[in-house]
Amino acid sequence: MTGYSSPSDDLRRVVVAGGGPAAHRFADAMHTRGLEGWHVTVLTEEAHLPYDRVTLSKALIEVDYDLTLGDMSMWEHDALDLRTGERVVKINAAAKSVKTAAGNSYEYDALVVATGSTAARLPIPGAEHTHVYRTLDDVWAINEAITQLTEKLGRKVKTVTIGGGLLGLESAAGTERLGANPIVIDGASWLMATQLDEGAGQALGRLIKDKGFEIHGGVFPSEVLSDDDGQVTGVLMADGRIIDADIVIVAIGVRPRDELFRAAEGEEQVFTLGQRGGVVISDSCETEVPGIFAIGEVANFGGMCLGLVAPANTMAEIVADRLHGGHATFPGFDTATKLKLSGVDVASFGDAFATTKHALEIVYADPARGVYQKIVTTDDAKTLLGGIFVGDATPYMSLRPLLGRELPAEPGAYLTAAGNTDAPDTELPDDAILCSCNNIPAGTIREAINACGACDGNTPVQELGELKTCTRAGTQCGSCVPMLKKLLETELNKSGIEISKALCEHFNLSRQELFDAIRVLELDSFEDILAKYGTGAGCDICKPTIASILASQHSAYVLDAGRGTLQDTNDRALANMQKDGTYSVVPRIPGGEITPHGLGIIAAVAQKYRLYTKITGGQRIDMFGARLEQLPDIWKELVDAGFESGQAYGKSLRTVKSCVGSTWCRYGVQDSVAMAINLELRYRGLRSPHKFKMGVSGCARECAEARGKDVGIIATSEGWNLYVGGNGGANPAHAQLLAGGLNDETLIKYIDRYLMYYIRTADRLQRTAHWQEELDGGLQHIRQVIIHDSLGIANDLETAMARHIDTYQDEWAQTLKDPERLRRFRSFVNAPDQKDEDIVFVPERGQIRPATNKEKNAVLISSASIPVRGSED
Repeated sequence: MTGYSSPSDDLRRVVVAGGGPAAHRFADAMHTRGLEGWHVTVLTEEAHLPYDRVTLSKALIEVDYDLTLGDMSMWEHDALDLRTGERVVKINAAAKSVKTAAGNSYEYDALVVATGSTAARLPIPGAEHTHVYRTLDDVWAINEAITQLTEKLGRKVKTVTIGGGLLGLESAAGTERLGANPIVIDGASWLMATQLDEGAGQALGRLIKDKGFEIHGGVFPSEVLSDDDGQVTGVLMADGRIIDADIVIVAIGVRPRDELFRAAEGEEQVFTLGQRGGVVISDSCETEVPGIFAIGEVANFGGMCLGLVAPANTMAEIVADRLHGGHATFPGFDTATKLKLSGVDVASFGDAFATTKHALEIVYADPARGVYQKIVTTDDAKTLLGGIFVGDATPYMSLRPLLGRELPAEPGAYLTAAGNTDAPDTELPDDAILCSCNNIPAGTIREAINACGACDGNTPVQELGELKTCTRAGTQCGSCVPMLKKLLETELNKSGIEISKALCEHFNLSRQELFDAIRVLELDSFEDILAKYGTGAGCDICKPTIASILASQHSAYVLDAGRGTLQDTNDRALANMQKDGTYSVVPRIPGGEITPHGLGIIAAVAQKYRLYTKITGGQRIDMFGARLEQLPDIWKELVDAGFESGQAYGKSLRTVKSCVGSTWCRYGVQDSVAMAINLELRYRGLRSPHKFKMGVSGCARECAEARGKDVGIIATSEGWNLYVGGNGGANPAHAQLLAGGLNDETLIKYIDRYLMYYIRTADRLQRTAHWQEELDGGLQHIRQVIIHDSLGIANDLETAMARHIDTYQDEWAQTLKDPERLRRFRSFVNAPDQKDEDIVFVPERGQIRPATNKEKNAVLISSASIPVRGSED
């Protein structure tokens, strides 16, 4: 087929059977190419929107984790119709229609079948008591079973995963993260036998055992044992052993969902099926029946069906291209695999088993360390054919795009575990695929860097996030992000665009370098720092940055010793300036807990000074409309009543939000309020590169929305789960799990280290989510530093935090003690008693708000003389 042509109806109708990643990618490809003249109907049997199965383990650990693919707004297009709960049960090729289980019929001009696969089941007694690992509902069921059994038994549950391949190990690792004791049973002699040779599989087994996994290889299960109530008690093995178990998960592979292509009894077989299932397709991804395509795991090409995201995406793009008159062809399967399993790197690609005639295998193995690296080349040791890496997969990203090409260096140079610290720098050819998930070649990425067509076509891309958005590279599994970042930096350097880490024109050092220099030399004034490392007089970038560094290192009063002139407007006033020139007053209310007496104090102050009051999203009360000269009087009443500054004006801790927790809530498993108060009082006043927020939820229902905070804590029956790097704002990000099942002491220790490491290493105004993404190694690097002390700085970070806690002083309490400090709070320097008559309010909903310019011409309420005409008083 050279290009699909449909009947000359007003709209060409495309029906997609299936709603998984392949179906979503097809719909997205049609949307990108243009839907004028088309109507695409996607029929998915699941109740969910298309979601990412690659990251299914995240939903196993956190049932509310959002795996939804792409931008939801795509489905709002008039030509795209997504229908959930609609399972296609029959294809009528002659009538060009499909029928669903609900009895509905959909006519098509082109049909795309993307039904995927189903989890294989065990044909042994007791299999009905097992779980499988395939869909969102599957992993939610596993999570619920582990949670309920843990509470019922009062101990760690034993989860047996049958299957030592990719899905099996991913499943076992997820149960371990949920607090279970993971046991893996595999019929093969070593783990991941499909992707790894014996040496690599044995190395992986040793590493996994060191992580606390129990492995039983080379033997098959014969029965799943259970009691009279159906509760699993163990697995009977073929050799007679019984392995104790509370939950059994079967992850032995998948089978193509090809039932739509199989002939019913009495019907003639129309479609050709593969020996092991799946409908046979051509290189145009079309079946034998014109106009019917198959993509993803249900498609059999070259005798294979594979459950990998990269070929599924490629097939989807090819069908969209064909329907638009193109001639794209499917090149075959990319079987490369890379994963990080419980902190263990594993990668395999190309001819990993050296089946090519005369292939050479260059191997480094260190059984004691659990490291195995192998590179497969042609017999002249020049052309790369494949490779396997376990324990240290550092070379994978450099080598993967060079598959089938001549290596730029000796193969042994890429065996980093043998003593080479880094793989050789590689200049990728334009046609080398950098992002295999989305089939993005290096040349496409270079074009985007130099002149992004998705933007104005002229402006070079200089940010990694922008590059990912423009090219889609690095947006699926994320394994190519380090190479993507490296290519970005290389291309910018070639273009003469210096990737400067300088803080500003006055300081050539980055914020991190400046922080370390100030700390080591114990500098405590801007003048000394400028004389030592800078030039000129400073600016509005370096001044507040250095002020923040000094505050985080010394906890000194931020406006003393000349530091007042360094601060932003809000920090100078110790309050947030509003649009009309007035300020807001925000007392700290730790954890959102406040006594009725405290509420009365705030109410009295707000009434006395006629302030607008609003409960904030951080569970405290904000009072608006205070003039600069009123701030000391307002704060004196608040401080005398026991309140302190909430520092809503500073780049520091804002709030620690909490739910009511186990004290009152029947679902709470830990006292989230007490923990939130403890944390807020511990980290109050801590200056950082950007504001940060925290949240504590007393159970998995997550009422405090902790996953949206820079530091989020969620209670479980096993202890606290610690999440980091969540941000709201214009670019929201979910926090990621750093560690689980922590006691109070360990939780606080890890937070101390995390926050201080962030403060020391982040760029100016860099939020935690972006900081984590930009760090080499990302969350895994942070985990190594915070939990395993890989840099040997844990004690130093804890000491620095302890110093802050010991020296903390409330800024407003300190201000009120010193007449010189109070001189700052005057609307007019030369007339301290004069009030700003330009500040005008109007009544609204029983309170006040700033007047518009038009309203100021007809004064309703003046802040200088309240009440006046227009007031009801």
